[in-house]
Amino acid sequence: MKELIEWDKKHFIHPTSSIKEQQENGPKLIIEKGNGIYLTDSDGNVFIDGMSSLWNVNVGHGRTELAEVAKEQMEKLAFSSTFSTFSHEPAIRLAKKIADLAPPSLNAVFFTSGGSESNDSAIKLVRHYWIIQGQPERNKIISLKRGYHGVAAGATSATGIPQFWDMAGHMVTGFAHAKTPYEIGTSESIASIREVIEAEGPETVAAFLVEPVQGAGGVLIPPSDYFQEVRKLCDEYGVLFIADEVITGFGRTGKMFGIENWNVEPDMITFAKGVTSGYFPLGGVIVSDKIHDMLKDKSHGVLFHGFTYSGHPTGAAVAMKNIEIVETEGLVENAREMGEELLKGFKEIKDELTIVGDVRSMGLLGAMEFVQDPETNERFSPDLKVAAKVIEALHARGVICRAVTYDGTDIVCFSPPLTITKEQITTLLEKLRDAVLAVEQELAGQLSNV
Repeated sequence: MKELIEWDKKHFIHPTSSIKEQQENGPKLIIEKGNGIYLTDSDGNVFIDGMSSLWNVNVGHGRTELAEVAKEQMEKLAFSSTFSTFSHEPAIRLAKKIADLAPPSLNAVFFTSGGSESNDSAIKLVRHYWIIQGQPERNKIISLKRGYHGVAAGATSATGIPQFWDMAGHMVTGFAHAKTPYEIGTSESIASIREVIEAEGPETVAAFLVEPVQGAGGVLIPPSDYFQEVRKLCDEYGVLFIADEVITGFGRTGKMFGIENWNVEPDMITFAKGVTSGYFPLGGVIVSDKIHDMLKDKSHGVLFHGFTYSGHPTGAAVAMKNIEIVETEGLVENAREMGEELLKGFKEIKDELTIVGDVRSMGLLGAMEFVQDPETNERFSPDLKVAAKVIEALHARGVICRAVTYDGTDIVCFSPPLTITKEQITTLLEKLRDAVLAVEQELAGQLSNV
């Protein structure tokens, strides 16, 4: 184990991690195995995976049937390119299945290897859509502050979290960010989108890109009328509407796709994560009949966009089995029901403890905010690192979760596997209450000494 830790520090550059922390302390955990909602580390410690790892292990860990499907497909046809109109049965069947699951007007799928590639592909496809109609100036993408769309060049530029721009600077021009409805509501946020469209010039705006629920921004759930107003605004200006369902797709919010919670149909849906539950890297873009028809009518040459693993046969076979599990085990409905239990427990903790602010959940996508004064929503000083303290307290109690501290917030996010049971929710909530109480008592001691 000592050797593994040293090799990790010397040879493994971790994504979205502190290199300094890694070099000082080594890896946080070395995970050895998973089963259901649980992960076990190399020392035999068992943790509740409160985040489905990266919001993606929807059907839970250790599903041997997914391993078996992958083995069978690899033995038959592990990989074959889909360039130059070559095809194979797994990709065709998966495209048809996803079209069947998507809102009625979205029926064609472009495959990628993950969420960042999916959003970059959507950006390129909408720009191509306008170019083939003789409107190349229509190339700007508007998204929301605190939105997260990935780390590829276009996806990073669409992301509305400045820390992701700071790492290497803006990679692509033609992106603008409007206000999220978080804390300001529908009216002001829609007005902000309108202002950005007008400032950029409506004739230059290609699309509006948004997550149904802003995940990495802090599980920010929009008001009930928000997406109806977004759809109206996009239609008013002739702007395409892209729903980034990388996190919210395939049951996470209690609907197969998150946007279905508002009975709105976008022009594109991007997906990844839950389509295979992380058992194989795969993502994609679902496009509307309007866009597909335009591509068929006017995109006469080669579509010069594609990834080596677009429509990977093994990935497609795993995705088909994963979706079968989601459907046959009723995991979309379970996400809705267990999400209600999770939110009920959040509210009980909020009522009992004094540092809990807003709590929210849509399906099994939830968050708890921590504030100094819940009545006024006064936030703690960032120096106190309250969310980080809660994360560490949860970790000590065998729960893995994620903190969000953008814009001075202290938010802890939850996204457990959709297989979680009521009993497991109860255990998770008990550990959460105990962790928050411990942090509350620690803060009371710190603040009393100030």
